[in-house]
Order: sequence, then C-alpha cells, then structure tokens
Amino acid sequence: ELNAVDVAAVKADVADLLEDEKHDDGSFGPVLVRLAWHSSGTYDKNTGKGGSEGAGMRFASESGWGANAGLDIARARLEPVKAKYPNLSYSDLWVLAGSTAIEEMGGPELPFRSGRKDKTEEEAAKDPLPDGLLPDADGRDKPDKIADHLRDIFYKMGMNDREIVALSGAHALGRCHPEASGFWGPWTRAPTTFSNEYFRLLLEEKWTKKTKHEGKAWTGPEQFEDKTGDLMMLPSDLALTTDPEMKKYVEMYAKDEALFFKDFAAAWTKLTENGCANLV
Repeated sequence: ELNAVDVAAVKADVADLLEDEKHDDGSFGPVLVRLAWHSSGTYDKNTGKGGSEGAGMRFASESGWGANAGLDIARARLEPVKAKYPNLSYSDLWVLAGSTAIEEMGGPELPFRSGRKDKTEEEAAKDPLPDGLLPDADGRDKPDKIADHLRDIFYKMGMNDREIVALSGAHALGRCHPEASGFWGPWTRAPTTFSNEYFRLLLEEKWTKKTKHEGKAWTGPEQFEDKTGDLMMLPSDLALTTDPEMKKYVEMYAKDEALFFKDFAAAWTKLTENGCANLV
C-alpha cells in the first residue's frame, strides 16, 4: 500500500510535470483535473457501479465516449509517474494527479486516501459502464431544461444542487477544444488559476450566442461569449444562473471565494471517493 511518504513523493512528481509551454495555456493541470473528474463522475448510487475505482478509461469501451475525447493526452502524461510507482493503481494516480493539479494552481488543500483497485480489461468488458453517465453541455435530450439534466447526472452520484454548483466552479480552469468537444475557448482569463472567477464572470458579463470565429461563421455547437469574444460559457454554465435554486449558490460563491474553496473541497472528495470501498 502507499504510505504517507509515497503520496508526498507522487504529488511532487505530478507537480513537476504540470508545466509545459507547448500545451494549451502552459499547464497540463486543467486536463488532469478533467481526467480525475471524468473517471469519478460515472458513479451511480442506485447500482453501486462506476466511480474512480477501476480506471476503466484505460479501455476502449470507456475511453471512446465522446465526453472523454482528448483525455488520452492526460493519461499519457501520467505514464512516467505510473512507471516509477508500480504499486500505485491508475485509479489512485488519476485522482491524486487531479487533486495535486488543483492545489498547485492555487486551489484548496484536498485530502487524499488511497486503496482504489484497477479493473482488468476482462472485467471492464464483462460489465461495461453505459455511455451517457457524464453531463452534456447542451442538456442532451433536455436542451430547454439543462438544469434538470445536470440534476439527473449529479443526483445519481448522490450530489445536491449546492454540490453541483461548487463542482462547476472548476470551469475556472482550462479551455474547450473543437477537436475534443466541438466547443472553443476558455471560461476565464486565468485558465491555470483555481479561483471563484468563473462565478463572478457568469454574473457580471453579458453572454451572447457565438456567431463568428476568427472572422468566419461559427459552425460548432451552441455556446456563448462575452463582449470581447475571448471568453466562453456553455449552455450548461448559463443554466446555473437561470435556475433560481442554483443561482443562489453562484451568487454566494461569486462573493465568497473561501466558502467556494471549502464547499468545492468537500464535493470533490465525495466525487472522487464515491463507490470506493477500501480507502485508507
């Protein structure tokens, strides 16, 4: 099993591989956060299946989901760390890497417990998770009720509205890539800094439908932009401001970053530990 010294050593090695001026905004941090979240967000409390345990995204049945496009980059980036610590499961590594990235980018301190076991390819093939467990930015079959779609997805993980909004705050990080999701652009002007900026921008900027990109007509899925066209929001982001129940948490977090950090840390820990039976 990992001991405390090993966790510190793994975190130091992950921290060392975050910076890369050739990747996005100079950091692999945001994509490692997305890897941890997408490997954990499959949990279904009704069936007890899914969650970060298993690291099923190593196999085609899960890596091939549209929602997981582009995450091969994150998995490959962590291979040298996995090679250095052969006793560390992929499931533990992906969660620890995401948590480390959040801390290194200025986010809250996140507790970590190890003990997740990886599935074999045979186990994953025998009982594959169904596609559709992760949220769609446009609400999938509920485009006019995106908040309800978010609830469908997150309530199955045992989350409530407050936790949905807190976890959405991770959109302070990173950017969308047309080749992965169809969407384009960052949510904030500091996409490698964890902050409450996402909430502030949601409330303070005027968001209008994107119609142009680099001088040409925008042909990607519906998304919104600020008046400069540099920043974007997804339909699922704006749903947090049109749903009254969710909006009150957006307003709370926009005003109080410390509260956001506290709530995010609790929701992230729940997200990444859901369905894990043997954590120590």
